[in-house]
Amino acid sequence: MFTVTSFVCCRLLETDSKSLRSVNGSRRNSGSSLVSSSSASSNLSHLEEDSWILWGRIVNEWEDVHKKKEKQIKELVRKGIPHHFRAIVWQLLCTAQSMPIKDQYSELLKMTSPCEKLIRRDIARTYPEHDFFKEKDSLGQEVLFNVMKAYSLVDREVGYCQGSAFIVGLLLMQMPEEEAFCVFVKLMQDYRLRELFKPSMAELGLCMYQFEYMIQEQLPELYVHFQSQSFHTSMYASSWFLTIFLTTFPLPIATRIFDIFMSEGLEIVFRVGLAVLQMNQAELMQLDMEGMLQHFQKVIPHQFDNGPDKLIQASYQVKYNAKKMKKLEKEYTTIKTKEMEEQVEIKVSMTQQSSQRQSFLDLSSTALKRKLCPKGQVTRAQEAEENYLIKRELATIKQQSDEAITKLEQAENTIRELQQQQWCSSRYSEDFVLQLEKELVQARLSEAESHCALKEMQDKVLEMEKRNSSLPDENNVARLQEELIAVKLREAEALMGLKELKQQVKDLEEHWQRHLARTAGRWKDPSRKNTVNELQDELMTIRLREAESQANLKEMKQRMMEMETQNHVNSNHLRRAEQEVTSLQGKVQYLSAQNKGLLAQLSEAKRKQAETECKNKEEVMAVRLREADSIAAVAELQQHIAELEIQKEEGKIQGQLNNSDSNQYIRELKDQIAELNDEVSDGKKDPSHEDYNTVENLPLLSVL
Repeated sequence: MFTVTSFVCCRLLETDSKSLRSVNGSRRNSGSSLVSSSSASSNLSHLEEDSWILWGRIVNEWEDVHKKKEKQIKELVRKGIPHHFRAIVWQLLCTAQSMPIKDQYSELLKMTSPCEKLIRRDIARTYPEHDFFKEKDSLGQEVLFNVMKAYSLVDREVGYCQGSAFIVGLLLMQMPEEEAFCVFVKLMQDYRLRELFKPSMAELGLCMYQFEYMIQEQLPELYVHFQSQSFHTSMYASSWFLTIFLTTFPLPIATRIFDIFMSEGLEIVFRVGLAVLQMNQAELMQLDMEGMLQHFQKVIPHQFDNGPDKLIQASYQVKYNAKKMKKLEKEYTTIKTKEMEEQVEIKVSMTQQSSQRQSFLDLSSTALKRKLCPKGQVTRAQEAEENYLIKRELATIKQQSDEAITKLEQAENTIRELQQQQWCSSRYSEDFVLQLEKELVQARLSEAESHCALKEMQDKVLEMEKRNSSLPDENNVARLQEELIAVKLREAEALMGLKELKQQVKDLEEHWQRHLARTAGRWKDPSRKNTVNELQDELMTIRLREAESQANLKEMKQRMMEMETQNHVNSNHLRRAEQEVTSLQGKVQYLSAQNKGLLAQLSEAKRKQAETECKNKEEVMAVRLREADSIAAVAELQQHIAELEIQKEEGKIQGQLNNSDSNQYIRELKDQIAELNDEVSDGKKDPSHEDYNTVENLPLLSVL
């Protein structure tokens, strides 16, 4: 059973029934909901009273009723939810009454959101004519800012979207901000609103596609007119889906539509939208695009000021096929996928065309240089330029790589000398071939050293990745944005350098192929030619491997830099977490000290209470003792009076007294009786003697 809800609703029903009886059926407007008060009538009919009682029972037994009578509840929601029940019924319809995220709301308000400026800017535009939101820095604007800020921190992908503020504003008119936050989170998660408000707004495009199909199927003439005027569906219907008609119709009508939306989802938006077009088809057919826009903005919002019942009835006469909607969703997804593939193909073709054009320009430039300059000068210039670029890019690697570059340069100088001497000599000595072989061995050794260095870097990168995996994840903290921007700039620079290095390796390989083509057929001695060619091939292969190793090494350094940056970010996060823990410990200590003080005050209060109780007991005992003494005195007086009466009777019977003596004796008795009455009256003034007043008066009256 929904105990808390039932208690609240029962109290509501009791209050409402008392107010109904006191004012003879007149209903007071709700001070917390101005939207509901505008739709409330001055006098409640018996039907409305029955509706309130029925809704009270439904809320009180929600779990059982919702499972067994779901269709009946939908029918009741379509007729309208009473405004006093609207807040709790909305929470029950979307199952937001017990969400754990509600406990995080106060902590979210203490955080900083990157969307705060946008939210502040748009708050004044949300319900600008409503009393709850129209004043600057009012309570309504403040709670609206709090809810929007909290959600932007919970869902950073969506962040903040302007249309969502109208939905949150309507929720705040009905319930406190914590409950409104929970309901809004539930709407975003389960009612397709999150997909609508994403930056890509893909879900909105799907809704426009489905709605346009419904217009084409059910209102073909109007669809043709829209197409002829280039009047797209998004020009008038996008706000319907983003705000659930809250910016289109007055609040009483939009609230009734929102009741059904909470029960049935976006289906009501399709139905109401098509019903509006059906009811305005004749007028729209006679207008151009500008006239239709004016009609949607000025005429349609005020068509249903008398009440939303006519619109809701018309909306449920609209044909809506859920299976067809699913099919349209698949078609739309297929179309969008094809469009994305076409865009990727276009980008790839453009990239290929640009690369082909660049290679064509390079070849044209090379051919032009060959025509303008002698062949040997072009070759030497190209080799010098390549050497310069290679030296500049490889300046950041370790000492082993530097030594390998130096040895490769010596091999290149040797090859250049051979090219200059190839026209003068046709024989090479055994010593020269041995020298080339030694240089080849040294180049291979340097390559092995580079591989070792590369392996060390890879091991270091793996170690950094393991360390980073043990650190806590960074949850896109806004305070690290500046650091991340700097890191991204460095990363971009490193990637640019890596791309340049790979391009140079590619150019070097092309140059080597051209060099082989130029030097083919120049050797006269076949036996020596093969040996030298093999050495040159091996040298160039080693050079290419060295360049690739350097590129890999640079890439590993880049990864290492990324890992170090991530490590730095996580270290900052840990430091801030430690600071927060320290501050929380300080607060705990302060609260502990405050608790001790309160406990001391409590013990002192208990001690004073015990002393007071002891004093009260002593006073009670004293009062009881005085009461006992008074009772004894009264008893003695009564006995004395009885004796006097007996004496008086004896005197009358015996006749021993004469008249004067009798009168004197009677006067003395009366004086004694008066004195005794005075004493008894003094005893009456004591409150403890009240029970004995009537007993005391009886003998005195008899004596008189």
